[in-house]
Amino acid sequence: MSSTQNILVIRNDKLGDFMLAWPSFALLKQQYPQCKLTVLVPEYTRPIAEQCRWIDQIIIDKRHNSFLQDVKYLTALIKEKKFDVSISLFSEARTAIALWLAGVACRVAPATKLAQVFYTHRLSQRRSRSEKPESDYNLDLVRHYISTQGDKVVPTPGAPYLGYQANEIACIKNKYQAAHKIDHKILLAIIHPGSGGSAINLSSTQYAELAKLLNQKLAVHFIITAGPNELAPAEALAKQLTDISHSVYHSTSGLAEFSRFINIADIFISGSTGPLHIAGALNIPTAAFYPSRRSATALRWQTLNNEQLRLAFTVYQSEANGNIHNINLETCAKDITALLTNACQSTRSA
Repeated sequence: MSSTQNILVIRNDKLGDFMLAWPSFALLKQQYPQCKLTVLVPEYTRPIAEQCRWIDQIIIDKRHNSFLQDVKYLTALIKEKKFDVSISLFSEARTAIALWLAGVACRVAPATKLAQVFYTHRLSQRRSRSEKPESDYNLDLVRHYISTQGDKVVPTPGAPYLGYQANEIACIKNKYQAAHKIDHKILLAIIHPGSGGSAINLSSTQYAELAKLLNQKLAVHFIITAGPNELAPAEALAKQLTDISHSVYHSTSGLAEFSRFINIADIFISGSTGPLHIAGALNIPTAAFYPSRRSATALRWQTLNNEQLRLAFTVYQSEANGNIHNINLETCAKDITALLTNACQSTRSA
């Protein structure tokens, strides 16, 4: 294909899903440096999309009250931009029909659902089997498109996918440490107890027990983070850490500011949430708790950081009351301690 073509990538679902598309953006720009790369995203992920160095343009998916209104709006929006190619990493009937009506010549998507009839190039994936990471499923679609153009696929850039200037992060870290009287020599461990309304997570009591176990092994300050509507679980956890160095960070200034703050941490601990995948894109150590459901496994929703920087624990949820059980927090604390120790040693030797 011509490297100057106009490409639309659709990943208009949740924050974590969008973060796992960043390797796909990187590959497209590596393959076709002169292409114009546009993404279709919901308004709430726009601030983090603006941080992506491979994205040239962002268009917002504004959902309407009816399917027909949705299709009409999307058709006009897409047609106006005169895209040559669309790659639907997330496929819906509303976007599939709009791409077809807008006359996008090359339309790539997974071969799933009835919507597939509106695409020109389809790839069978069966993502629900969770046989590989979501980021790889996304990359497979991009590679499929590249191969249809008769081009040899270039290597995919590696982590970190998101980054900031070191002096900017150092300034944020120093200010936070000063404000909370945190010794500069101790580790900063973020615990994010919120779930974003989707992923299961440990209870505040379980996170408190994990923090106490880690505190016995490491010199650490725990930062309990909360999104705009997640302050209650953060405060519930903080109340149980009275004898442990901790603070609460309430993110109210948007995803871009929160992602910068996450970058000060030595490790990010949470369920499989959007902020976890921001941490992964930053290539900082992560320890994540995943449900046992086949469609939500640790492999399927694997973070983007390097393999030696990530831990995954599978938790089981009671069908009767939804409580999480069968999680050995002592083993988790031991593994997290080893991860942090190795990461710190690697940093000192670098």
